[in-house]
Amino acid sequence: MLFWILVAVLTAALAVILLYPLLRGAKAADNIRAGEAAVYRDQLRELDRDLNGGLITPEEADYARAEIGRRLIAVSADEPAETPKPARHHHFTEAFVLLVLPVLGLCLYLTTGRPDLPSQPLEARLENPGNDVAVLITKAERHLAEKPDDGKGWDVLAPIYFRTMRVNDAQVAYRNAIRLLGPSPVRLDGLAETLMAVSDGVVTEEARQVLEQSLTLEPDNPRARFYIALSMEQAGRLDEARQAFEALAKQSPADAPWLPLVNEHIAMNGGAKSGADPAAPGAGPAAPGNPTQQDVAAAETMSAGDRQQMIRGMVDSLDAKLSEDPNNFEGWVRLVRSYAVLNDKDRAAGALKRGLAAFPPPGEQGRQLLALARELGIATEGATQ
Repeated sequence: MLFWILVAVLTAALAVILLYPLLRGAKAADNIRAGEAAVYRDQLRELDRDLNGGLITPEEADYARAEIGRRLIAVSADEPAETPKPARHHHFTEAFVLLVLPVLGLCLYLTTGRPDLPSQPLEARLENPGNDVAVLITKAERHLAEKPDDGKGWDVLAPIYFRTMRVNDAQVAYRNAIRLLGPSPVRLDGLAETLMAVSDGVVTEEARQVLEQSLTLEPDNPRARFYIALSMEQAGRLDEARQAFEALAKQSPADAPWLPLVNEHIAMNGGAKSGADPAAPGAGPAAPGNPTQQDVAAAETMSAGDRQQMIRGMVDSLDAKLSEDPNNFEGWVRLVRSYAVLNDKDRAAGALKRGLAAFPPPGEQGRQLLALARELGIATEGATQ
């Protein structure tokens, strides 16, 4: 009963607040002209005082009096001849505020609200969290604060942290679960993903070591194999990356959900998609600027500086070919990724903008370019303009 009394009081207060401007209708706004006339009369009186005090000459007083008088006459001429009529009431608006709004609000509340539910403080919700993720996390955190050596608790909490974008907390949880329960492919892969998330999608050396440890426990682990191949691609070892992705594709079932993504990386690194003959019609040309086997063999005998110069020359060659023929989606993907690997973010952003000009974001390929840029930490502001 108290609830409905509060609802009625709040509804009445809100109606008064909304109606107040309308109920002032009989009280007209201040007459600005009348105020101006009063000011001019005060100026005439002050003018006489200045003249009597010798502050101004008679000629100056006559001139000022004439000017003030002219303005006073103009104001007096503009004053209404009769008292203004009271402003009419907005009957429809008042009825809407007094009747329709409260009825609509009440109907909406009765439809979507649950006034019959008892109040439920946090302690009660922790006892029965249901599907509330925030309450589940709070309950798990309280439990682990009391029992920090509960490895199963950390094991459950780690993926929840990761799904809710609390990456640093997820990393701590995975490390605690591994320390208390021992390494497993799932825990190691989860830890590697948190390390990559912190580094904006880059497979760091620590993440690679964790993935290799996961492969020692499960050699056919597709997730770990994919990320290790990705680390080769990010390091510019494109031929090794292609071979690793091709091996993963051969191992994967035909209906594996990760197979389309693996095929994309195979194509990005100059190979043919799994199940396709590179020489067959419709297989599609490889992206321009791919290294040949001779290039790879020559690079192995070069110094680090010469190898870097060779890679830069291949990327520049790819850039020039795309300038001549921009309708090569895989080429733009390779170019953006190559500049990112070379840590040339400005050129990567420029290549992204040119690629989006050829493949606008509303299309699937444009959206893939934007997703690649976010994965590599390339700014996308202004890239679609």
